[in-house]
Amino acid sequence: VDVTDAAITSAVKPNLLADTRVGGVKIDVDTNDGVVTLTGDVASKAEANEAVRLARGTEGVRSVTNKLRVTTR
Repeated sequence: VDVTDAAITSAVKPNLLADTRVGGVKIDVDTNDGVVTLTGDVASKAEANEAVRLARGTEGVRSVTNKLRVTTR
């Protein structure tokens, strides 16, 4: 069953918000043809990696494009 892009985005965002290792509020999620693009600022490379891992684990996601930027707060 194909999952719509909107459904994927709607599933990824709460996963990012629920994970204490990821500052999901500052991460934008966009999905196009099953490819999730994450953009925004994160505090560390580990946070970016965790966000990508969470997105990849979401049903319907074909791949994840990481455009997250590590910034010092």
